[in-house]
Formats: sequence, structure tokens, C-alpha cells
Amino acid sequence: MNTVHVINHPLVQHKLTLMRQADTSTNDFRRLLNEIATLMAYDVLADIPTQEITVSTPMEVTTGRVIDGKKLVFASILRGGTSIADGMLTVVPGARIGHIGLYRDPKTHVAVEYYFKMPRELEERDVVIVDPLLATGHSAVAAVDRIKEYRPRSIRFVALLTCPEGLAMLHDTHPDVPVFTASVDRELDANGYILPGLGDAGDRIYGTA
Repeated sequence: MNTVHVINHPLVQHKLTLMRQADTSTNDFRRLLNEIATLMAYDVLADIPTQEITVSTPMEVTTGRVIDGKKLVFASILRGGTSIADGMLTVVPGARIGHIGLYRDPKTHVAVEYYFKMPRELEERDVVIVDPLLATGHSAVAAVDRIKEYRPRSIRFVALLTCPEGLAMLHDTHPDVPVFTASVDRELDANGYILPGLGDAGDRIYGTA
């Protein structure tokens, strides 16, 4: 799929390996996810629109390019997406934050929405949807479905880990949405968990396992 961008930077892969380890503490897991999100932001936002402005250096007047952080939205899928959004805010502190509350029905794996709050004037903004895992793809599709109702300028999806099944579902439904990830793992198990994966990201972030 030409819409999948795997970020293979050595620092990202190093930190991902540490996160996979079962004995990584909650504190370290949360910190590593925040750090990876900051690093991934460079690739995710590589083609974000910029504008030219005039600035005065200590030597002379010149021009430079800046992004309009107020036009950028990090849409966090609760609860795990919050840590990724926080990491990306490190490099784009002016970005707005939206929240999408979804939970996975344990029997059908279908995403059920319980909360949705986005910045106003979304049609003028670029939206980056963030979630640690793209597993079955149900939550990703549901999130993109809702965001598209507001017709933003662009949508991209960021997940720390993905798998072929989730990527296929998102691509089949929304082929125009690029995915940025640190790894495309082997497969899903019978319960809809990524293998080899890293377990339940939300539980490991918040210590609720």
C-alpha cells in the first residue's frame, strides 16, 4: 500500500524495542511512547503547509518559512492516543487538540463512540489522528468517518504499531488517508491483539493491566 509510511529511524526502532519488553515499567513505557511520538512527528509533518514571513535577525532583515500551528489538529483516540498527542505537541505547541472516545465491543470488535470533541472550523485545518495501535481497524475507520463529516483540509493517521488486517480495513474504507507507523507487525490473534505487538497499550500507559 503506497499510503503506509514506516518510520525506520534507528532511534524510533530502539525505543519501540524497549516498549515491547514485558518487564518495561509503566513509567518507562509512557516516557518512551512520548519520545517516539516526538521523533515520528518529523516524518508525519514533513509536508505540512508553510508560509513565508519577514524576520529581523541581529544582522539584517530576511525571510523564512513557518507552519501555522493553529491550523493543525492532533485528534487523539482515547485513551491511548493522548500520550502520542502530548509527544507531538513538544514540537508543535501551537496545535489544537481533539478527542474521540471509542471502545471496542469485546464480542464484535466494532468501535462504539462515547465522546467526540473537536476544535471549531475544522474545514480549515489539517488533522492528524493518533492512536498507539491500529489492530482490527474498526476504531481507525470510525475515527476517520467522524472527522470526514467536518471536511478538513487533510487527514493522516499515526499509530505506533499496525498490522496487515488493520491496514487493509482502513485502506479499503479510506484509501486517501496515509498511515504513519513504526512497525507493521505480523498479524492479529483470535482476540484482535497485534502479534508480536506489545500488549494492551492503554493498560501499559496507565498501569491498569
